[in-house]
Amino acid sequence: MRKKLLGAFTVAFAVLWFLPVVWMLITSLKYETDIFQLPPIWIPSRITLDHYKVVMERSHILRWFLNSVVITTCVTFLVLIVDSLAAFAFARLRFFGRDVLFSIVLASMMVPGQVTIVPLFALFSDLGLINTAQAVILPPLAGAFGVFLLRQFFLGIPLELEESAIIDGCSKLGVLRHVILPLSKPGLSALAIFTALGSWNNYLWPLIVLQDQTKMTLPVGLATLRGTYATSSYGVLMAAAVISSVPIFVMFVFMKKYFIQGIALTGGMK
Repeated sequence: MRKKLLGAFTVAFAVLWFLPVVWMLITSLKYETDIFQLPPIWIPSRITLDHYKVVMERSHILRWFLNSVVITTCVTFLVLIVDSLAAFAFARLRFFGRDVLFSIVLASMMVPGQVTIVPLFALFSDLGLINTAQAVILPPLAGAFGVFLLRQFFLGIPLELEESAIIDGCSKLGVLRHVILPLSKPGLSALAIFTALGSWNNYLWPLIVLQDQTKMTLPVGLATLRGTYATSSYGVLMAAAVISSVPIFVMFVFMKKYFIQGIALTGGMK
């Protein structure tokens, strides 16, 4: 009985969570006169793609989309490299002050991101990187979450495998490349999804450092559309939101198995 109640609650929660997504898609396909009808129309008798046409023709959404794809790909790839190296050092290497340094890294997770905006802006301004993609790509590389996630995963890999590789002539980097990383695909996939999702939806920092419309990412570009179409066409806004949601949804569908494994296995490790 308890399992049935839990299952019913889970299904109800999933439906409530998914309803806004369905409504967004339906609204993007409605004629403007049908959007504000009462009671609301869930299954419209007629559909239109005019809102998508307006988004494509009257905005830089394809450019924003490409910018977001490039930035998200670079951030995800570099985060996996940097965090893997740092996590391997904290999990396997022995050096003075390792535990203290790791505690400091964890403590940085408690610092609100808004606190670092002013010094980061000053730093990138001095480097001449304002209004460039580098200003959006570099700050996430210093995140502590990925280091913690991968360290916990690496600690669950038997030391015997590492010792056998060293006996066979592997260096420390060789052990990481040929032993640790191949066994850590679920953890790496989970981190990749978290990182890609955070980078794709990142709004505040790109809004501050990106000034040219052709260099904006999708969230910032959609904000400009909201200022233009907020009172004239909700269908256009919903169409733009659907376009921006598709890549993350597709990525999650194809990687959900690794995502679930990564969370389950990492959460159980010490």
